[in-house]
Amino acid sequence: MSSFFLRPRQRGALLVTAGVLLISFDALLVRLAATDGWSVSVWRGLFMAMATLPFACRRSVLRAAAVDASGLWLASFLMATSSLGLVLAFTLTSAANVVVILSAAPLFAALFSYLFLHELTPLRTWLAIAVCCGGVAWVMADSLGHGQLTGDLLAAGATLLTGAYFTTIRCYPDLPRTPVISLGGLLLALFALPLASPFALSATSYGWLFVSGFLQMPLAIFLITIGPRYLPAAEVSLFLLLETVLAPLWVWLVLYEQPPAATITGGVVILFALLLNTLAGAKED
Repeated sequence: MSSFFLRPRQRGALLVTAGVLLISFDALLVRLAATDGWSVSVWRGLFMAMATLPFACRRSVLRAAAVDASGLWLASFLMATSSLGLVLAFTLTSAANVVVILSAAPLFAALFSYLFLHELTPLRTWLAIAVCCGGVAWVMADSLGHGQLTGDLLAAGATLLTGAYFTTIRCYPDLPRTPVISLGGLLLALFALPLASPFALSATSYGWLFVSGFLQMPLAIFLITIGPRYLPAAEVSLFLLLETVLAPLWVWLVLYEQPPAATITGGVVILFALLLNTLAGAKED
C-alpha cells in the first residue's frame, strides 16, 4: 500500500485531492465574511502573504526563486487575478454557478499546455473534458436569465486564468511554491485595494477572513500547486472538479443555499468523468 502512494501519479493525486478538499470551503468562507469582494480580497491577500512569508524568505528558497524570476512573477500574477475574479464572482452569483464554470479549467490547461509546452494530452483526458463540458452546459442552460451574468463572466475569466496558472506551474517545476503564494497574496491585496473598504468590517468578518487567508487558502494552494510536479496540468485541473460538488454542498448545509437540480445532475456527471480518468491514469503507471 505504501508503494502505491509513492508512485508519482498517485502522490500527485493525493496532494491535489487534499488541496481541493480544503479549497472547496472557499465559497462558504467568502459568504460568511459578509462583505464586498474587494475587501475580502485585500485581507485574504495580506493574510496569505503573512502566512507564507517566513517560509518564502529563507535564503535557499529565495535563491531558487531567483533562478525562475519570470516564472515567479507570472505565476503570482495569474494566481492573484484568478483569485480576485473568483472572490468577486462568489459575491455576484451563486456558489454553484461559480464552481461549475470553474470546472472548464481543464480545457484551458490542456490548450495552453499543448500550445506552450508541447505536452500531449491523452485521449482519455480529452474525453473526460468533453463529458465535463456537457455537464457544465447542462448547468449553464438552467442558469440563463437569472440576472447573474456579471458574476458568471467573472467566473469564466477566472477559469481561463486558472488554466494558465497550472500550465505556468508545470512549466517551472523547480519554482518554490511559497514565494508564489506570498507575492500572489500581495498582488491580490494591491489590485483590490482601490475599490475596497478594508477597515469598515465587523469583528466576525475579520475572523472568517483570517481563517480563509491565513490558514485555508495558503495550505490549499500549496498542496494543489505541488500537483503539476507529478501530473500534467490538464489532469491537475480536472481534480478541481471535486469543488464543483463540494463547494455548493457546504454552502447548502450552512447557509441553506440549495443548488438547483440541474447543478446536482451536472455535478454527478463531472465527478463520474473525473473518477474514470483517474482510474485509467493509475492503470497506465
